Amino acid sequence: MPLLEVKNLKTYFHTRNGVVRAVDDVSFSIEKGETLGIVGESGSGKSVTAYSMMRLIPQPPGRIEGGTASFDGTDLLNCSKEQLAAIRGRRVAMIFQDPMTSLNPYMRIEDQIIEPLLIHGMCDKAEARRRALEAMKNVGIPAPETRLRSFPHEFSGGMRQRVMIAMALITKPDLLIADEPTTALDVTVQAQILELIKKMQRELGTAVIFISHDLGTVAGFCDRVMVMYAGKVMETAKTDEIFYRPRHPYTRALQKSRPALQAKGAELYTIPGMPPDVSKPIQGCAFKTRCEFALESCKQAPMSLVETEPGHGTACPRVSGGELKL
Repeated sequence: MPLLEVKNLKTYFHTRNGVVRAVDDVSFSIEKGETLGIVGESGSGKSVTAYSMMRLIPQPPGRIEGGTASFDGTDLLNCSKEQLAAIRGRRVAMIFQDPMTSLNPYMRIEDQIIEPLLIHGMCDKAEARRRALEAMKNVGIPAPETRLRSFPHEFSGGMRQRVMIAMALITKPDLLIADEPTTALDVTVQAQILELIKKMQRELGTAVIFISHDLGTVAGFCDRVMVMYAGKVMETAKTDEIFYRPRHPYTRALQKSRPALQAKGAELYTIPGMPPDVSKPIQGCAFKTRCEFALESCKQAPMSLVETEPGHGTACPRVSGGELKL
């Protein structure tokens, strides 16, 4: 039985300009100790999927319209507030994308890092402070004894990001949701943080959902990858399969967009066109207007994730129908 199983998740935002289908019928699962990477362009629904599972969507305008997120037998989307409070922050932790807005500017760093331990009654304040010092050392914050008493505005962006990571890891959660956790960090610190997460996985069997734009990091860090576009899952498979045998044109286009793959001096490849407006119903394949393999039939063909090989699913109607071989 998976540690987390999400089925048919739908999160819509009801605005004056219409209903924005930010996450539209998304399903996936993750096993204990596994790392699932979620990739896609900005606005594809990656972060909203994570926020929906944690029930952190602002309501209104957001609303979880349907689906389940079963974590170790508890449906996070439909359980009581008391059940959710006992899980969130302790068994399921999240590293938020923007530490500037996620940290409380009025609270000292120490109080924010130890808060999850005290709220869940995991230890007394003295032990919590000792763990906070250890957590800060682990994420590479220098002189943690003095920095503990600082306020967020006294830290750089990269240092604030490390504080967020320390807060998420301090309770040693069963599931860690990492939303662009290394964006503000330099390459050496990125490697240090990813190794820290891997160490925790080896010792505790922690499962990780890793949301990122960095396909290179995803390739070296994740066991499986889920590719999202316009609020839907376009492809999912083991990491090697995604990178060496992609079965969806969008996945291929994403990989072609990596600057590291471009010839020196050549013009960087960009995916033509723009993502669709998800406030309007999308007929057929969501990627059809930007796809080099699209036919007239793609405008009407129903888009659903079909397993073309064991563990490898694609939402391209031409590929899943055997008409197109990539």
